[in-house]
Amino acid sequence: MWLFARDPVRDFPFELSPEPPEGSPPGPWALHRGRKKATGSPVSIFVYDVKPGAEELTQVAKAAFKRLKTLRHPNILAYIDGLETDKCLHIVTEAVTPLGVYLKARAEAGGLKELELSWGLHQIVKALSFLVNDCSLIHNNVCMAAVFVDRAGEWKLGGLDYMYSAQGNGGGPPSKGIPELEQYDPPELADSSGRAVREKWSADMWRLGCLIWEVFNGPLPRAAALRNPGKIPKSLVPHYCELVGANPKVRPNPARFLQNCRAPGGFMNNRFVETNLFLEEIQIKEPAEKQKFFQELSKSLDSFPEDFCRHKVLPQLLTAFEFGNAGAVVLTPLFKVGKFLSAEEYQQKIIPVVVKMFSSTDRAMRIRLLQQMEQFIQYLDEPTVNTQIFPHVVHGFLDTNPAIREQTVKSMLLLAPKLNEANLNVELMKHFARLQAKDDQGPIRCNTTVCLGKIGSYLSASTRHRVLTSAFSRATKDPFAPSRVAGVLGFAATHNLYSMNDCAHKILPVLCGLTVDPEKSVRDQAFKAIRSFLSKLESVSEDPTQLAEVEKDVHAASSPGVGGAAASWAGWAVTGVSSLTSKLIRAHPTAAPAEASVPQRPTPEGLPAPAPTPVPATPTSSGHWETQEEDKDTAEDSSAADRWDDEDWGSLEQEAESVLAQQDDWSSGGQTSRAGKPRPDSWGDDNWEGLEMESRQAKAELARKKREERRREMEAKRAEKKAAKGPMKLGTRKLD
Repeated sequence: MWLFARDPVRDFPFELSPEPPEGSPPGPWALHRGRKKATGSPVSIFVYDVKPGAEELTQVAKAAFKRLKTLRHPNILAYIDGLETDKCLHIVTEAVTPLGVYLKARAEAGGLKELELSWGLHQIVKALSFLVNDCSLIHNNVCMAAVFVDRAGEWKLGGLDYMYSAQGNGGGPPSKGIPELEQYDPPELADSSGRAVREKWSADMWRLGCLIWEVFNGPLPRAAALRNPGKIPKSLVPHYCELVGANPKVRPNPARFLQNCRAPGGFMNNRFVETNLFLEEIQIKEPAEKQKFFQELSKSLDSFPEDFCRHKVLPQLLTAFEFGNAGAVVLTPLFKVGKFLSAEEYQQKIIPVVVKMFSSTDRAMRIRLLQQMEQFIQYLDEPTVNTQIFPHVVHGFLDTNPAIREQTVKSMLLLAPKLNEANLNVELMKHFARLQAKDDQGPIRCNTTVCLGKIGSYLSASTRHRVLTSAFSRATKDPFAPSRVAGVLGFAATHNLYSMNDCAHKILPVLCGLTVDPEKSVRDQAFKAIRSFLSKLESVSEDPTQLAEVEKDVHAASSPGVGGAAASWAGWAVTGVSSLTSKLIRAHPTAAPAEASVPQRPTPEGLPAPAPTPVPATPTSSGHWETQEEDKDTAEDSSAADRWDDEDWGSLEQEAESVLAQQDDWSSGGQTSRAGKPRPDSWGDDNWEGLEMESRQAKAELARKKREERRREMEAKRAEKKAAKGPMKLGTRKLD
């Protein structure tokens, strides 16, 4: 019977990379890249091959194996797994790079910032403080070769081969026998008399001084070079000089050294170090402290290293949202860090959180998601948008907060290309119809019209034919002047989606009516649009063969390129309306919502002003609109690009108190009801094809009221006659 011995190296759950070792430190170990067989996650593997006649070196390697396995600290190289056989020793740690290799690579890419160096040295000194003060251990090998850097840029202390107890119960310091390591030994170790008085940390603090010198100046040629600080920052030089002083007694304890460097004006007193220290203790911080930290974090991320943001800040943000109830405050820094991720990483780490956030009922989170949708929309696929995001977003159309309704409308510009047929042509149109007809906020009605003009090319041909003309016609009858401008510009932005018949019979009559609008801005835009439509009609009249080319987009399937023919129109249309609206919002910051629900037209030039109405805000005059028109014309001429989302929308939280304060005399009737709001309508009803029905409805209502009044008069007369006749008798029963 054959017995086969198992090979422990082959069964080891980690495998070495075929690449040669990278920057292995002086000593018994060779550093290899590796990966975990089950998951493929990267690791570092320190390998020592046992050689005959090297028993002393083997004992050093085994001692290091034991020390690293038992010591756990955030600033000490993290042990994952190990393998010990008669032929070799394997130590598996987190994926790291030797500090010397890391500094060289970063120098070629532009060098490390002082912020990064200050935090790296802070970590090494903190590790030494842990060893000396908490464990009574002397590292005995602090140098460039004993420091490693992980993928987040965190510095880790390794090289535990020559560590010994400070209490002397494990013997004296082991012999190194390697000149590259012995050059960092302090001068007092060469004194064989032992008369030098020193603290237990004195030797390690000398070696720390050598490490600081090498970090800023490169490899240390000889001990005498320590007298010249070279490129060491001035704020660090006084503390550095204490480390390399000839008297070992005055070298500070690692904890004291940290305290000195963290003093005001010290080398380690900066925002980057403070952020890292907070992140290390974030689990024990109060909720109010976390909220303040995340609010201020976004301002600092631009100056922080990219690797640090990706591998240290991002996990903490995700954890804070998942388990810490951090809420909307994490969104801004989360999306800022997301810019550093690849598309695959973004899908894995950010998108699941975003999808979960959309189901939240927290208004602050919802509005921040809508405001920052542009940063993550490209990573969302269509099924996710239609099934997990859009059903939650549409609730914003019904929200009582005007700011959320406003942002929900604006977000449709980004969501529309990813919506399916039912959500885009049915569900979304229902909400847009209700907003345009019933919303009491003028800017929201205005921006609904603007958004419809922008997404018109994504609608199906049947929906475009049924919706666009009627929607923009309704907007031209809105009491809010920018909404009327938006209706005109909506026609202009989608001019290629109408047949010549519709242009002549439906659109031009509506536009012609606006040429006598009280507002000069509306009149100017109406004349521009009329000239454009007339030029199209004239060109087809001159050459009828152009009809097919001009109407090629009318029955085309929904496509983002369909509206390209009107790119220049859409540019000034959207920019003009949004800037005009924001100026109106800023112009009336104190209007009361009660009076704001009864808008009245401003008086045209040359006509007597109507009787004053007690409204808290000052009415907007025609001259004021003309000033805004001049600004708007400047925006028109500057660029044909679409800048709707770049405009200053003002403080939308104050819209209910600021938007509709202008007075408006609607003695001539129109599209408004008694409350001053647009008459409710439905874009899916037949009313789209006949806005003239409203006058008939008004007459029918008047006739009904007259009939009701006559009925009440007749009932009153009958009651008087009964009272005059007195009680009536039926048989013997008397009725009062």
